[in-house]
Amino acid sequence: MCTDTQAGVDRDHIRAWVPYAGFTVFGAFWGVWGASVPAIRDQAGLTDGQLGAALLFIAAGALPAMPLAGRAVDRWGHRVTAITLTSLGIAGIAVAISARDLPALSMGLAVLGASSGAADVAINAAAGSVERAGGRPVITRAHGVFSLAVVAGSLVTGLLNAAGLPVVVPYVLVMLAAGAVSAAIGAGDRVRADPGRHDRARTSTAHSRPDLRAHLPLLLVAGGLGALGFAVENAHQSWSAVYLADTVHAGPALVGAGPAVFALAVSLTRFAISAARARRAWIVLTAGAVISAAGTSLLALTASLPLALLGLALAAVGTAVLFPTVLGLATANVPAASRGAATSVVSTSAYLGYLAGPVYVGHWAQATGLRGAMLAVAALAAALALLAWPALRAVAPSPARRGTAETGATGGPRA
Repeated sequence: MCTDTQAGVDRDHIRAWVPYAGFTVFGAFWGVWGASVPAIRDQAGLTDGQLGAALLFIAAGALPAMPLAGRAVDRWGHRVTAITLTSLGIAGIAVAISARDLPALSMGLAVLGASSGAADVAINAAAGSVERAGGRPVITRAHGVFSLAVVAGSLVTGLLNAAGLPVVVPYVLVMLAAGAVSAAIGAGDRVRADPGRHDRARTSTAHSRPDLRAHLPLLLVAGGLGALGFAVENAHQSWSAVYLADTVHAGPALVGAGPAVFALAVSLTRFAISAARARRAWIVLTAGAVISAAGTSLLALTASLPLALLGLALAAVGTAVLFPTVLGLATANVPAASRGAATSVVSTSAYLGYLAGPVYVGHWAQATGLRGAMLAVAALAAALALLAWPALRAVAPSPARRGTAETGATGGPRA
């Protein structure tokens, strides 16, 4: 006869596929989005500045949805993952069909942002649950799967666009995948339902109210550094297709290569560091930021497609190590009972940067053109390189100051 804890572990082992399937759908969606931004912009008749303003509505929808999704996951488990993935697929189709002007696109992106933020929380919670149960680096690997799915979604969308198919077609494919995964999750949840699970979760929560005040300075600084890293990452992911189309003059079939190359480099880098430890976390942050700044500068200063793709790849390698490093550093000395809350503080702070990155590019593109906007992104990476050591030295506990923090737990939203 197994205990409740053993039963929970068994269920998480059985459901080990859930985070990988969820991140696959999530990554495919954002790969489709990244490669279809130019077509949606043209369909809505927007300038780069208007597009940047519309992208802000993703944040407006995501931020209130994320804490609500967290509470829903605690109560209803993987069923929330199924619901949010399906909602994301529906929202993508709605945006692709209805984005005919700035108000319509903005409203659609607010709904999309809410669905995306909720799905992000749900799939990360699933990954964390399976990782805790099995002791394997599920979160890092799931984020690597996310990046590979972004590559596939970007390339498929580029091919479909080149074939002259409507912009909604790849979103329909994502919706079909989301529906299949959601149905499988729902079926598994019904088969393995545990009537006492919610009571145990409420009891556990009532007996563990973490006090993070002693760790809060480090968590907030780590979140701020993570926000800079995520701003650079999503600036490239959201604008690289537009940049290649408008500045490098790549053809429709090659426009999707920008998000694909970036995501592939991120994925390979994250798989490579999934079990790595760094003796000096600030060196990892500084080196990653410098590489990212160099790659972004190359992208901004070249008119050659191969060199532009090389710049994107370098920028991706640099940004891929940033968030795993700050998250590992910030939570390394947090008690186990407080680790989930600590992770949410860092992740939410960093997510603000992820949402702000595309808007930042839109602002600078309107003022200076896309090349100037990419140089502004390189400046963000350079700022991170300059701030990492003094910021961490000011707030980190003595072990972190000596550089004993571990890197590599997770990589980002967004999926």
